[in-house]
Amino acid sequence: MNRTPTSRRRFLGLVSGLGLTAAAGGVLGGCARGGQDASEVVVSFNDLSQPFFVAMRRELEDEAGKLGVKVQVLDAQNNSSKQIADLEAAAVQGAKVVIVAPTDSKALATAADELAEQGVAVISVDRNIVGAKSPVPHVGADNVAGGRAMADWVVKTYPAGARVVVITNDPGSSSSIERVKGVHEGLAAGGANFKIVAEQTANSKRDQALTVTQNVLTSMHDTPPDVILCLNDDMAMGALEAVRAAGFSPDKIKVLGFDAIPEALARIKAGEMVASVEQNPGKQIRTALREAVAKIKTGAAPKSVSLTPVLITSANLAEASRISEVK
Repeated sequence: MNRTPTSRRRFLGLVSGLGLTAAAGGVLGGCARGGQDASEVVVSFNDLSQPFFVAMRRELEDEAGKLGVKVQVLDAQNNSSKQIADLEAAAVQGAKVVIVAPTDSKALATAADELAEQGVAVISVDRNIVGAKSPVPHVGADNVAGGRAMADWVVKTYPAGARVVVITNDPGSSSSIERVKGVHEGLAAGGANFKIVAEQTANSKRDQALTVTQNVLTSMHDTPPDVILCLNDDMAMGALEAVRAAGFSPDKIKVLGFDAIPEALARIKAGEMVASVEQNPGKQIRTALREAVAKIKTGAAPKSVSLTPVLITSANLAEASRISEVK
C-alpha cells in the first residue's frame, strides 16, 4: 500500500529535520557530496563506532567504487528509533534498495514491511530482521555456528570440564541471540561439567566489557573462570585488559572473541588471546551490495547468502581475512 500525501509530507518533514543528506554518513562511489543527488542504494549501519562495522564500511566504499554505484551511508548510532526514521526518510528520498545492519532484529520488522509496500527492496547484513510479513533476504555469517565453534574449542581444550564466562553483545540483535544459542548448545553437548558461571552483556563496548570482567573476577577471585567468551572482539580487548590487571596470565584465563579484527589477530599472534571467530565483513557487505545492484539493474529479487564462520587460532592465522592489516 502506498503512503498517502499526508504521510509523504510527514516523511519529507522528517528528512529535513534529520538532515539526511550525505552529512548523515556520506555518499560513496565518487559522487558529489552535499545531497544534491538521491542515492538508489542506502546502507544503514547499526553503530559505526564499532570496529567491525568500520571495516565493513571501508569494504563497502571499495566495492561501490568498483561497481560505479552511488551509495548513501547512515549511522543509526545503536538507536532503533533513529534507524527506523532514517530508513523511512531514505524511502522518501527515492532509495530503491536499502541494506541494513539492524540495531534490533525485531524492532525493524514493521519498517521493513512499510519499505516493501513502497517498492523499496530491503537486504539485511550481519544481523537478521525478524518478524516481517515476508522474509527479508539476509547476507551474513551463521552466528549459531560461530558460537558453537567457540564452545567446541572449550570442550576440546578442557575435556574434564570448564568454568565459562560469556560476555554478550547488543541485546535484541540476532547476532547476539544466535551466538549465545550456539555457545549454549556447544557447551551443553560437552556435558554437565561445562558450566556458564556468569553471562552478562557489555553492549559490544570495550569499556563496558572491562568493567563487567573486573566485577566478575572480583566476585570469583578464589575460583576464577577458565575461559571468557566475548561475542565480539572489542569486548575481548576489554576482557583481556581486566584479566591482566587482576594478575592472571593468558594461560590461566583464556579469552576468545568474535570478528577477527586486526587487533585481536595481533593478540592471538602474540599469545595473549587464543581465538576469534572470522565472519568476513568484507565479503558480507560486498555480496549484499552486488545483490542490491542486481535488483536495480535487472529486477532480480535479492537472495539470502549464508557464510560459514571460521575459528581463527595461532594455527590458522593466515586464513583471517584481515591478517594483512596486522603489523
